[in-house]
Amino acid sequence: MPDLIAMPDLIDSHCHLYDTRGAPLADVLAAARAAGVMQMINVGCDAATTAAAIAIASEHEGVYATAGLHPHEAVHGIDTILPYVDHPEVIAIGEAGLDYYYDHSPRDTQQAMFAAQVQLANERNLPLVIHTRDAWDDTFAILTAEGVPERTIFHCFSGGAAEARRCLDLGAFLSFSGIVTFKTATDLQEAARLCPTDRMLVETDSPYLAPVPHRGRPNQPAFVAHVAQFIADLRDTPLPTLAAHTVAATRAAFPRLAPSATRP
Repeated sequence: MPDLIAMPDLIDSHCHLYDTRGAPLADVLAAARAAGVMQMINVGCDAATTAAAIAIASEHEGVYATAGLHPHEAVHGIDTILPYVDHPEVIAIGEAGLDYYYDHSPRDTQQAMFAAQVQLANERNLPLVIHTRDAWDDTFAILTAEGVPERTIFHCFSGGAAEARRCLDLGAFLSFSGIVTFKTATDLQEAARLCPTDRMLVETDSPYLAPVPHRGRPNQPAFVAHVAQFIADLRDTPLPTLAAHTVAATRAAFPRLAPSATRP
C-alpha cells in the first residue's frame, strides 16, 4: 500500500488507468479509494486507449471514460475515434489539443484534428479536455474560431498567471497535476493561487507526473491527494474546504458524473 494522505472525498479529473506500469488495476483502484478518491476520469488518447478506457469504466464503479485523439496521435485522424463518442460510458471529448514540444504529428495535422474535436464537443454538447504544450496562441485561436465548448477543461495546466487568466476569460476550468508540487513550478503555483475554486480541478495524469513526495515513481490516482494538499497549503485553505470545492468544480465541468459516490 502506497504512503497516502487521509483525505476527504476527491475526484481525479484525469488519469490513464489502462497504463498502470504493471501494477494490478484492482490494487490501484483500491489504493485510490483508500485515499478518498471515489471517482476517476479515464482519458483516451487514440482509438485503442479510448476503447480500453471504456472497457475499464464499464467494469468498475466510479470510473468514467473519455474519447479523444491526443495531438501526438493526430495523424491517425478523427474517424478512428468516432465509433466511441456516443458510448454511454463516455462523458467528454479529449484529450485533444496541440503539442509543439514534441511535434510527434505535423502541426497542421494537430491543428486540424484539434479543431475537429472542438466541433465534436460542441455538436455532442460534451466537455472538451485540452492538452496544450508550447502552443498557447494557436490553442486559443482555434478555440475562438470553432467556438469554445460550454465546458472546457485545460488538463495538466502548466502555464502561469497570464495563461490562467486567458483560460478563465474563456470560461474554462483549470486542472492542476503533480507539477504544481515541484519546487521549480513557481509560475504554475501563482496560477493555482489566483484560480477561482469554482474553476479548479485536481488530477494525476497517472502514470505520469507523480507529485512530491512520489516524484520519479509511477503515478496513480491515489496521489491526487498530495496535489490537493499542496494547493490547500499554497492558498492557506483548509484541506476539506479545498477538496470540496474541487469536487464541485469537477461535477460542474463533467455533468455526466454520478452525483455521489460512497466509500466502501
